[in-house]
Amino acid sequence: MILPSREALLHWTGQATAVALAAVVAIVAALIVHFALFAVLGRITRISQLKTDGLVVARLRQPLRWSLIAVAISLAGEAQPALAQLWSSIARFVVPALLGWVAFALMKAFAVAMDNRAELSADELAARSRRTRIAILSRTASFVIVFVTVALMLLGIPGVRNVGVTLMASAGLAGLAVGAAAQPALKSLIAGIQMAVTEPIRIGDFVVIDGESGRVEDIRMTYVVIRIGDERRLIVPTAKFLDTTFQNWTRVAGGLTGTVTLSILPGHPVAPIRAAFEALLQDQPDWDRRAGSLQVAELKVDHVELRLAVSAKDPAALARLRLAVREAMVEWLRAEMPEALKKV
Repeated sequence: MILPSREALLHWTGQATAVALAAVVAIVAALIVHFALFAVLGRITRISQLKTDGLVVARLRQPLRWSLIAVAISLAGEAQPALAQLWSSIARFVVPALLGWVAFALMKAFAVAMDNRAELSADELAARSRRTRIAILSRTASFVIVFVTVALMLLGIPGVRNVGVTLMASAGLAGLAVGAAAQPALKSLIAGIQMAVTEPIRIGDFVVIDGESGRVEDIRMTYVVIRIGDERRLIVPTAKFLDTTFQNWTRVAGGLTGTVTLSILPGHPVAPIRAAFEALLQDQPDWDRRAGSLQVAELKVDHVELRLAVSAKDPAALARLRLAVREAMVEWLRAEMPEALKKV
């Protein structure tokens, strides 16, 4: 075993010390620049009237700190060849990861900022439409950023790069295999993008699908979460909203119309019942005054069916209004026209 000479040890020690010193100086300089940069940005956000500026700055603080350190070490490597050689073997993994981290943080920050602005909109329909597009497109962008970042990091490995070249040489069979394996994921990705563009549903919409009704709570790339009235969550694949028929009660603005059915015995006047219905409807806070009428819907041998049409601004208000009108009319009939109530 041949031991290195004293001169070689001194040379290696000097090189290691110079590399460490250059790296430390670069890191300290990067941290100083980062501190000064975010001190200025923090003062600007405090002056700014928009709270979303602070969200963007907060999200970028960590990734930019490490990105500035990477840039500083790379610049220090220009003056220190040993540091440049060491950094080049690490940079192939670190640089794509940092770029992906910055892009991911920037995209998420803008998504949160735009979502907060959408909540302040006076137009509820436009706000829900904007929030839906932000949710779907931001998740699509997140998937693309993560996929590209991992791919760039893997291409830094020579073995993986050689496998990629081999696959490109046999692109026909590889494309068929990858396409078949990734078909569900690609279908969900395309369905999510199509849903963001066409907007068959939005976050907050009241929908009926597979016999279940509820509000759209969240829209993911592969599934939609619907909150049922009893607080259960119905998980529906995203593609199902594009492949099958469903009901969307809040697709357009303008409210909803519902009916309440009452049965009375034949031979009794309808006019007093209509007057009582119109009077009690004036006291209902959920009524939006678009529809409020009483009509004779069916005439049978043993009963007359009255249909009371009412309207409200949303499904929850309509449900409350129908229950209140039904209870009030039954009470009025019991007190004023008990002989009109059908007896079983």
